[in-house]
Amino acid sequence: MQEDFHYYATYCAAYLAGFSPEEALEIGYAAAYVDFCTATMLKRLKAPISAATTQMNMEIADARTDIIGLMDITRIWASFHFLPYDLYAEKAHCSKRYLHRYRLICNSNGDLLVDTVMLAKGRSLPAMGLAMHVLADTWAHKYFAGTTSTVINSPTHFIDLNRNTKIEFHHSSSKADNLEAGVYNNAFYTMSETSIFSLGHGRAGHIPDYGYMRYSFMPSWADYRIFVKDNPSDYYSAFCQMLYALIFYHDGGNFEKDRYAEDVAEPYRNDIMTIINTQALMVNDEWREFAIRLTGFDPGFFDILRYNDEYINASEEKKDDTFLGKFIIAALAQKSMVTAKIFQSGNPLAGYSIDYNLKGLKGIKDFWKIIDLYKEQ
Repeated sequence: MQEDFHYYATYCAAYLAGFSPEEALEIGYAAAYVDFCTATMLKRLKAPISAATTQMNMEIADARTDIIGLMDITRIWASFHFLPYDLYAEKAHCSKRYLHRYRLICNSNGDLLVDTVMLAKGRSLPAMGLAMHVLADTWAHKYFAGTTSTVINSPTHFIDLNRNTKIEFHHSSSKADNLEAGVYNNAFYTMSETSIFSLGHGRAGHIPDYGYMRYSFMPSWADYRIFVKDNPSDYYSAFCQMLYALIFYHDGGNFEKDRYAEDVAEPYRNDIMTIINTQALMVNDEWREFAIRLTGFDPGFFDILRYNDEYINASEEKKDDTFLGKFIIAALAQKSMVTAKIFQSGNPLAGYSIDYNLKGLKGIKDFWKIIDLYKEQ
């Protein structure tokens, strides 16, 4: 998903869940900020770079692709954008190395989703927003994995079901997707399991991030069966599940996977679906107009620098109390939790993580402990 959904849809869901417009804005901002919190930005803020929740293109291009570098890539993308569905999934007649990647495939309503939502319960508004980003991306990024793997992340035979035509891809980073012509950018094909071009849904370009898209494809990890991806339906499910989770944050009770607050969203379903089905690179204007009508408050456009001065000017003792300070703590907690769960499952691809809740603000460390384990498998 893109900034438009993460910022505005999360803001609207938070408001419908009972949060004030000001509170909902912080939740929505945090959800969108996950796509911008890079190590480069954190360095400029003199903040812990282990809290990075994404990587800019230049960072990925310069990233190490040895064991240590790949672990760093995996812990970012699996923790925040491609939450693994089943860390104990089985697949016959495959190696351990393949199985480790297979178990990182993202899908909605996995056990790690419950862990993610629960981790933010009773914490800060930025923590709730971060969790909503992870939740929403389980719907947009399903069937891909947040680690490098040609076998997992290079499906074939993409068909645009809205047009009933084969999807055409090119590899020019200087050209925007041509939605009217049905021509999209994607990553180069590579046979290397450790190439950055085989990370996430790079081979599918931004198609998973467009709400209006309906498409099919054939992933090799599923023995080239045809998978149909109905983004409008999935995006609406994501909205209703976010709404359910945010009501849980606001009112308490229980959170269960595969539950949705469709009854609360129903009066606004036509408006939401109209926006989701809008064919555009971004639908910020449409979401913003709906948000204003819904809440009577203008959330404005997403400003990546909105909270920078507050963090920079805060004393060391007060930085954790700022918006970005709370976001950083939430990011460290999420990354530590997911990495620990992956490692505890016997999968070394994301490295080893200290338990943030027990050890405090020490960041993520010590990839080296599991190198021998990785080499043995």
